[in-house]
Amino acid sequence: MVRMSAEERRESVIRAAVAEFAKRGYYGTSTEAIAKRVGVSQPYLFRLFPGKKAIFAAASLRCVEDVCQVMEESSKGLEGEEAVHAMADAYVRLITEYPEKLQMQMQTYITVAAAEAEGDHEFGEAVRKGWLRLWDIVHLSMGADVNQTATFMAHGMLINTLAAMGFPPEHRVWEGMYPEARVTGRLEKS
Repeated sequence: MVRMSAEERRESVIRAAVAEFAKRGYYGTSTEAIAKRVGVSQPYLFRLFPGKKAIFAAASLRCVEDVCQVMEESSKGLEGEEAVHAMADAYVRLITEYPEKLQMQMQTYITVAAAEAEGDHEFGEAVRKGWLRLWDIVHLSMGADVNQTATFMAHGMLINTLAAMGFPPEHRVWEGMYPEARVTGRLEKS
């Protein structure tokens, strides 16, 4: 039997946390469920992370980082419309192939709002920092045009909402979302 290093175990906890929190949210997920999914005890889980909030933050920030990486890689060497379409395609592929990434994003927004309402701004600051990194990646890929960046990000949030609500790709609510994508079939899997 091959033993995992603490860092490898930490990575497996983050993956498990994304899966668990994506389904049940921060308040509906127990650390026991995460530990069970990873195959460790809760005390061991808390040797890797100081608490549930830290686990949720790591899972949330991992999802933001994954989206940042997808945007960077897909737009590398491209400009303008080519970059827009490459990033849009890559994002749709990401949330289609890994729906838990989308679900985790949605849970993150809810949890940030709840934490902020309770006066806890630390988690929100960390998430906003990651989101600003995403904004900057998209912004620079689009030639630093603030209106295009805002439109692209707004489309992304609409895609998140429609996908999270389960609208199938052939539904009329998708019309107008990158019209050429519907013709070439880029939004067919959902």
